[in-house]
Amino acid sequence: MVTIKKYPNRRLYDTSRSQYVNMDYIKTLVNERTDFNVVDSKSGDDVTKTILLQIISESETNEHQSLLTNKLLKQLIRFYDSDMQLFLREYLEQSLISFMEQQDSLQGMMKNMVDTSPLGMFSKIMEQNIDAWTKSAKDQKK
Repeated sequence: MVTIKKYPNRRLYDTSRSQYVNMDYIKTLVNERTDFNVVDSKSGDDVTKTILLQIISESETNEHQSLLTNKLLKQLIRFYDSDMQLFLREYLEQSLISFMEQQDSLQGMMKNMVDTSPLGMFSKIMEQNIDAWTKSAKDQKK
């Protein structure tokens, strides 16, 4: 697990790489599914959620790529301090996990379809021919 230290001056330090990083780096860790946490350098408190919310907030400023609509945010706020808060959290986590698994499966099927299509097969044959030609050319030079 990668540990990132957050300093009072808002700088982030990746202890595994011994270098300062920025929010784009944290976003990359998320996208690459790297397990990490962010801790306050003085108190040692886990501030990962705060950093993740900041990334979401910055991403939400672009209206064309906004994921959280005003209507959705209002609905989420209504669930805070309610009896259903825990249920909703579990539901959202499981729903997103299921959605991501379906996306991964669909991408795998699409890749398989492209690889086995006539165009995909033709592309593989061309790659093999180029490799053979390159090897032959190198052998002739020797």
